Amino acid sequence: MKAPLSWLRESAAVPDDPATVATRLAACGFEVAGVDGETIDVEVTANRPDCLSVYGLAREAATAFDVALAPPPGGDLPPTEPTGTVPVTIDDAGCGRYALALADVRIGPSPRWLVDRLAAAGVRPISNVVDITNYVMLEIGQPMHAFDAATLAGPEIRVRLARPGETLVTLDGQSRELDASMLVIADRDRATALAGVMGGAASEVSNRTTRIALESAWFDPAAVRTTSRRLGLKTEASTRFERGTDPWGPTRGLARALSLFEQTGAGQRVGPMVDVWPSPAAPPTVVLRRARLASLLGDQVPDQDVIRILSALGFLVAPETAGWRVHVPTFRVDVHREVDLIEEVGRHWGFDRIPATFPALAELPRPSVAGLDLGRRLRRVLAGVGLQEAATFTFLGREAAEPFARPGIGLVDIANPLSENFSVLRPSLMVGLVDAVVYNRRRGQESVNLFEIGAAFDARGEARRVAWVLTGPREEHWSTPAASADVYDVLGIAELLAEAVGTEIEARAATDAPWFVPGRAAVLQTTGRDGTARVGACGQVLPAIVEARGLPRGEVVVAGELDLEALVGAARPAASHITALPRHPSVVRDVSLFVDERLPAAEVRGTIWAHAPDTLVAVREFDRYRGKGVPEGRISLSWRLTFRAPDRTLTDHEVQRAIEALVTAIGAAHGATLRSAAGPSPTE
Repeated sequence: MKAPLSWLRESAAVPDDPATVATRLAACGFEVAGVDGETIDVEVTANRPDCLSVYGLAREAATAFDVALAPPPGGDLPPTEPTGTVPVTIDDAGCGRYALALADVRIGPSPRWLVDRLAAAGVRPISNVVDITNYVMLEIGQPMHAFDAATLAGPEIRVRLARPGETLVTLDGQSRELDASMLVIADRDRATALAGVMGGAASEVSNRTTRIALESAWFDPAAVRTTSRRLGLKTEASTRFERGTDPWGPTRGLARALSLFEQTGAGQRVGPMVDVWPSPAAPPTVVLRRARLASLLGDQVPDQDVIRILSALGFLVAPETAGWRVHVPTFRVDVHREVDLIEEVGRHWGFDRIPATFPALAELPRPSVAGLDLGRRLRRVLAGVGLQEAATFTFLGREAAEPFARPGIGLVDIANPLSENFSVLRPSLMVGLVDAVVYNRRRGQESVNLFEIGAAFDARGEARRVAWVLTGPREEHWSTPAASADVYDVLGIAELLAEAVGTEIEARAATDAPWFVPGRAAVLQTTGRDGTARVGACGQVLPAIVEARGLPRGEVVVAGELDLEALVGAARPAASHITALPRHPSVVRDVSLFVDERLPAAEVRGTIWAHAPDTLVAVREFDRYRGKGVPEGRISLSWRLTFRAPDRTLTDHEVQRAIEALVTAIGAAHGATLRSAAGPSPTE
């Protein structure tokens, strides 16, 4: 809404500086699009149609600056009758009030002051009669329309729904086909205007017009919105009617327009004003409680300021013991509840004056849902290792889903798919993640590291899972040679997730994950109270799948997926205890063993922990060697063992006995033989 400051100042004695006025309006919750010279451009939200007028903005400005507001323009209302020279009939509830006046007019140009104000407000001048109706709409927010009275059959006005197949050529020259949902203004024979939207070309005011029938009405917002949307026709009038105009505004608008006709020499009223109002609107009443006001705003607003603000905004305020009984003016269509009144007080009291305080808690907050808390925890871990979260489709095409289905477990079909591309539910999160990798790689992204937490489906039911996928080079650093992401990266991520949940993961050779490359895949297991359980798998995605999804041959994609319910079920209860920092030094020994080349290192690690003394605090495999000096069919695995006692410094003899016992246990369990045992290393 563009409002020239000089026009605003006719209703409220606000400062002469438009920037100052704009700043104060912005502080009251209005979005000011800008100040162009003396014109302030205010973005009015859909709930404030009363401010789609200069007088409405002047009311807000007067309240903000605490200055007097002039009475609404237009003066005294002329006498009205339910019937007059032109009979008016309302046949549909979409029109709540219809006022009409006849005037003899002399069509010509508008005076310069009126043209300048319309131009400043962004409206193109046309002729004095049309310009005055537009001026009244901008000034007090009441849309109006003038018919050439000589074109009305009867003459009479009937507000009704359009007849099936009825057409109307509107003022923009377009022939529009109407339907029975559209409200029209008709004469005795045909529709002459779209109610609240646009007039018809047949009754348009022209240079030959000598008498007009001037319409000023209240239309139901839903009725106008229906017509406007179905015809794709948006006008200044429909914008106001759709949001809600003042049901007491039609006669005031007529009075203002007729006054301007006489003031500018454009015309003079003929006969009484017709006013058909089947059900007059009564102003609603809302009770505002002092305690509720303080509770929501977080501050005590003095009673005199509450009354001043609401009265200045047009509300009638009657004090009561616990607060006020407030009569809401009919132009405030957005105020229905106590909280609406509190917002009005807060806007003009000043939100910047309210101290920032934390609300008092009446009760302890409820604990988070377990699944939500777990999801947040895992997201922090995955984001912390450089992965970005993705959100992919749950519905897939069968061809895309089948390669990721577990052997012997069927897919879940969708009964009424939107298309073949959405015919089944995803059996794995990796399907969508691989497609996301393809999308990013095609757009020049070399390293793509993604994860997703969501549901996967198969014939056994729904399972909540976390999956991650990596491709491209690892982040480069001068201290290490460049290398691409591999299976050990996804396995490391799985171990981090297990640690975050409170369990440990073991990797075993995969036999039931056909979407991975054989020999470069692992089934992920945990050991809990009920024994060993499969919780997921990781590995390198088959090149055939990668190529089918759109990546070039040779592209390496590694991925992993865990079943969250199974993972959490294997977690150990968290123990709440604090351990002091070690006071005694640790002893580190490196041990190398010849083992079968097919033996997973995780099995050896499990044997070490199963036979470890209390003093063993850390186990890490750091080397795998095959070559000169290693027997055929065997490999050399090297382990770094860390020993520490909480109450003393360990002796070399104690450490050596422990290592010998572990080597004996590994040999018995796996047929391993000792390659070498290093001497004491520097203690930590």
